[in-house]
Amino acid sequence: MEKQNFLKKFFNEERFAGWIFILPAVIGTFIFIIIPVICSFGLSFCRWDLLNPVEFAGLNNYIEIFKEPLFFKILLNTIVFAISTSLFGVIIPLVLACILNSKIRGSEFFKTAYFLPFITPMIVIGIIWEWIFDPNIGLLANLFHLHINWLYDTNFAMPALIIVSVWKLIGYNMIIFLASLSAISNSMFEAAKIDGANEIQIFTKVTVPLMAPSIFFVVIITAISSFQVFDLIYLMTQGGPLDSTNVLVYAIYKNAFEYFNVGKASAIAYVLFVIILVLTLLQWGFRKKLVYNEID
Repeated sequence: MEKQNFLKKFFNEERFAGWIFILPAVIGTFIFIIIPVICSFGLSFCRWDLLNPVEFAGLNNYIEIFKEPLFFKILLNTIVFAISTSLFGVIIPLVLACILNSKIRGSEFFKTAYFLPFITPMIVIGIIWEWIFDPNIGLLANLFHLHINWLYDTNFAMPALIIVSVWKLIGYNMIIFLASLSAISNSMFEAAKIDGANEIQIFTKVTVPLMAPSIFFVVIITAISSFQVFDLIYLMTQGGPLDSTNVLVYAIYKNAFEYFNVGKASAIAYVLFVIILVLTLLQWGFRKKLVYNEID
C-alpha cells in the first residue's frame, strides 16, 4: 500500500509533466557533461594516443606534468591573465556603471555600445584586434605611430590579450552592476550627502558596500572564465611567442589534438579543475568579510 501511494504521488499529473519538461536537459547533461567528466578523470591515469589501446599509467601523467618547467610557465601565464582580467574586468565596468547610472546624456547609447563586444563572436573580435595590433598597417600604428610587435613580442603579447579580454567583458559586467545600482534606494545617497560625504566617499562607503554581493558574483564568474580562456589564445597568438601566452586550456588542446597525448591532457584538465575549485572555495570563504550583510 505504501509503495502504491508513493508511486501514485510520484507519478501524479503535475510531477510527471515536470519530469517530462526537464528530461531533455537531464539527458543532455548526463551525456555531454557527466559521462565525459568521469571518462576524462579515468584517462588522466592512462596513456592513450587516440589510435592504440588505452594503457594504465598510474600517476605518471601527473608526475610528468609537475616535472616540466614549461608547465609552471604555462600555469604562471594563466594566473597572470586571470588576475589581470579579473581586476580590470571588475574595476572598469564598476566605474562605468556608476557614471552611466548618473543619467548622463546618451547613457542608453553607451550601454548598447559597451555591451556589443560581449555578444560579438570571438572570431570577429580576433580578426579586428589582430588588425588593430598590426605593427605596420594597424590602427595603433597609424594613430599613435606605435610600431610595436604586440602579438609577436614576449613583453607585449600577454598585455595585448588582457586588453582584448577586458574589453569584451566590460559590457556584461557593467550591465550586472547597473542592475545592482538600480536596486539601491536614492535615499541612501541623499543621506550620505546630507552628512557631508563627497563623491569619492559615497562611492567607497555607500555604493561599493551595498553592491558587494554583485561585485562578489562578478569577481567569481570573471575569474573562472579567465582561467578557462582558449578561443582568444587560439585565434590571436596560438600560445606564442615562445609560449609567453600559452595557458592551461590551450595546453590541454595541444596535448590532446596535436601531440595525441590524451592522458596528459586529461591530467592538466584536472589540475585546472582543482585550481578553480580552490579559488572558488577561498572566495566563498571570504564572502562574510567582503560582502556587506552576508549571512548563511
